[in-house]
Amino acid sequence: MFRTRLISGIVLVILALFFLINGGWLLWAVSLILSLIGLMELYRVFQIHRTGLGWTGYALTVIYYVLLAAATEFQMPINWLLYVMIVMMVFLLIMVHQYPKFHSSQIMQAIFGVLYVGVMFSFLYQTRALPNGTYTVWLIFISSWGCDTCAYCIGKLIGKHKMSPILSPKKSVEGAIGGVAGTMLLTYFYARIFAPQMGITHMQVCVLALISAAGALISMVGDLTASAIKRNYEVKDYGKLIPGHGGVLDRFDSVIFTAPVIYFLAYYFM
Repeated sequence: MFRTRLISGIVLVILALFFLINGGWLLWAVSLILSLIGLMELYRVFQIHRTGLGWTGYALTVIYYVLLAAATEFQMPINWLLYVMIVMMVFLLIMVHQYPKFHSSQIMQAIFGVLYVGVMFSFLYQTRALPNGTYTVWLIFISSWGCDTCAYCIGKLIGKHKMSPILSPKKSVEGAIGGVAGTMLLTYFYARIFAPQMGITHMQVCVLALISAAGALISMVGDLTASAIKRNYEVKDYGKLIPGHGGVLDRFDSVIFTAPVIYFLAYYFM
């Protein structure tokens, strides 16, 4: 199991390098595909993946990515509030039109899925499209996967106090602190190395380290959120797409939460 997980992890890193370095339409397409797969995994847990709600959620996600591509191409901002309102109105219209086929809880699940997976995951692509995005986008993975690795190592060494004993008994407060500290150090050295290419000062390097720290903190929330949903519905993994890791949501749960944080902090402070 460990060997399979290790090999899959290496393959994921190689693919991430390829897609993130190339960026552009290739990353847009990959982000869309992963969003659709992740949304399908979540909807399968909710048992609405093959219903009208599920197909509507997939369609709304594709429409969102098309709008996002157009906005990026023509450098036009997306009206996030308008899109959220449209998503809500479309699903509520389905509930009313097909009443009593769908329960209100299923409508909320469908809306949540589009916003949680479709919209939040797209910030990976959007971060790459920022000025210096070629380098900034890697903060998402340093803050999620890097934090997870550092937290695991520190937790194994000195972890004593449980961070969430019921939801995730193996995670410790010491591990969480180590994860954030490790993320800051990794980001600092990473930014120092690429500072000439990014054209940033030492002060901005420190700002990036603080941005990654915020991303690391929220990545833990993303990880625990995905675990909480699985516990609620009594499933072990969201899928089996990635050997040794599970589905897209199992591997990218923290990335989904971290990507918007890194995007907005980098957009406003860098």
